[in-house]
Amino acid sequence: MKIVVIGGFGFVGRAVTDELRKKGFDPVQLSRRNGLDLLNLGDAKSRLESIKPDIIINCAAHSGSLHYITEYAADVVHDNSQIILNLYTIMKEVCPSAKIINPLSNCSYPGNSDIQRESEWWCGPVHKSVWSYGNTRKILKVVAECYAIQYGIRSINFLVPNAYGPGDSTDPNHTHALNGMIIRMHKAKQRGDDVFEIWGTGSPIREWIFVRDIARLFSLVIDKLDSQVDPINVAQEKGYSIKEIAEIIKRLLKYEGRLVFNTEYQDGDPKKILDDTLFRERFPDFQFIDIEDGIRQTIEYYRNALEG
Repeated sequence: MKIVVIGGFGFVGRAVTDELRKKGFDPVQLSRRNGLDLLNLGDAKSRLESIKPDIIINCAAHSGSLHYITEYAADVVHDNSQIILNLYTIMKEVCPSAKIINPLSNCSYPGNSDIQRESEWWCGPVHKSVWSYGNTRKILKVVAECYAIQYGIRSINFLVPNAYGPGDSTDPNHTHALNGMIIRMHKAKQRGDDVFEIWGTGSPIREWIFVRDIARLFSLVIDKLDSQVDPINVAQEKGYSIKEIAEIIKRLLKYEGRLVFNTEYQDGDPKKILDDTLFRERFPDFQFIDIEDGIRQTIEYYRNALEG
């Protein structure tokens, strides 16, 4: 079985690749780093044609922090839409029998959602704070379904909450939210800052997932992909406020400064928790890492990355 991980050198893609190798697979990592630029249709087609994969795990995306995807909204929506269209065009022409796994961010749920249920995914607009990125996750689902209708290409789409963990960027503007907070607080501790500023009120509640849990799940499903429930939440139905996460990081980092909240920054949705009913039906034995264990491992990764 030929498995390709697109975006394989990124945060999620690298974790997926590592997990597949632990399970005895030999996945091919592809990204712009080694010659796969999905914004260039011709070159990307040639690259995938030389492999003819059976499974594609699609971790490719132009994303960033909440502030980044707002500031560069046009670039984000353009690049992600082009990546999606080019990838499915290539699949149609090169490997139409391949299956594809797409992780979709749960920021694509309606902005007024509280407990996010798959049946309500289309029931309202994406929150304005993630407009550029969240809507391209809906585009991805639409394109996947249309290519299934016309060409029989099989996709399975997972709605994934806020990821964190080792292996992400060390730039707070290009990393995931929880990781970015660890980076900034680690640097504040090094400088001896008395105050650590948190953007927003700290009240929004989010569900978080350790990146290696995503990788473990994808390694479990590659042999049994189907679309009986699609998309499906990767869900624990458990959330923590930004303030609670900051306090856990502060305690585990042993940072002694005071936490303050800058309310000039927008909060985003007040609450985003994924309903886990369908996930538990499909994956009843799947165990997620404890949030404190995951944050502890992430702190250790950044301590080494920033001080090494």
